[in-house]
Amino acid sequence: MDLLAYIPSPSSGVIYLGPVPLRGYAFCIIIGVFVAVWYGGRRWVARGGRVGTVADIAVWAVPFGLVGGRLYHVITDYELYFTDGRDWVDAFKIWQGGLGIWGAIALGALGAWIGCRRRGIPLPAYADAIAPGIAFAQAIGRWGNWFNQELYGKATTLPWALKIDGDADAGRVAGTYHPTFLYESLWCVGVALLVIWADRRFTLGHGRAFALYVAAYTVGRFWIEYLRVDDAHHVLGLRLNNWTSVVVFLAAVAYLVISAKRAPGREEVVEPAAVEDGAAERGAGPAPATGTGSATPAKSDGADEAGGVAAEAEPTKNP
Repeated sequence: MDLLAYIPSPSSGVIYLGPVPLRGYAFCIIIGVFVAVWYGGRRWVARGGRVGTVADIAVWAVPFGLVGGRLYHVITDYELYFTDGRDWVDAFKIWQGGLGIWGAIALGALGAWIGCRRRGIPLPAYADAIAPGIAFAQAIGRWGNWFNQELYGKATTLPWALKIDGDADAGRVAGTYHPTFLYESLWCVGVALLVIWADRRFTLGHGRAFALYVAAYTVGRFWIEYLRVDDAHHVLGLRLNNWTSVVVFLAAVAYLVISAKRAPGREEVVEPAAVEDGAAERGAGPAPATGTGSATPAKSDGADEAGGVAAEAEPTKNP
């Protein structure tokens, strides 16, 4: 039956910026990282942190995350690189696609921990600030799979089906399939909005906003993974990534529950250096005089932190 509509796949996975070729997959990853750092920085400052701290720590987190994502992919799909007829050098060709979010988050967290240690700030607070930005980055990054015509779902005749071009070398059979890249992209946008709403509504802290992002993402990843038809290792009838989703979901929920009991509320101070900067600025300014000639006491650090939290909690101040 002929389709009335479908989503076309790009004829090429390369975008040309003038004479400079840029692979669509890499372009989507770059834009996603930029969005995550930019939005995470806004949230960090609203919590009372310094401008530029998120970007400084991202210098550690992003490279670690890319390496971790690639390692996870290569390890779980080793037959693509280390079996007869395959070239192991392809394992380093990250621009051809192949980043596992599980490895990216795990090793990216290690890089972020190193960066946070160097700046003397708590990793959970940093994770809460960047959580929705990571979800937005994933939403953008999934479009890289569209450029590469990869990771699509089962065959379908739905109006929003994805048209795939046949390619024997890539193992593709021409047809129309579920656009799982689009499903996951939309799901990640929803996850980001959920975290933003919950963070404002419940004043999440101590890593709970990040845990909520992880738990919500794994729910969507489970059913999206079930639709995919690309080769994957199976355990007890389920794809490996389905089991990973289940395990990570349970760990995230456990963290939410335990953390809420041990450390309710949100951190009063997320970056001590920022508090010191504020105190120094107040000390340098002229003290307003009262009717008796005595100086009015400067606003306390606690009040400053409350103002930072209020700025994050007010929707109109943190779009």
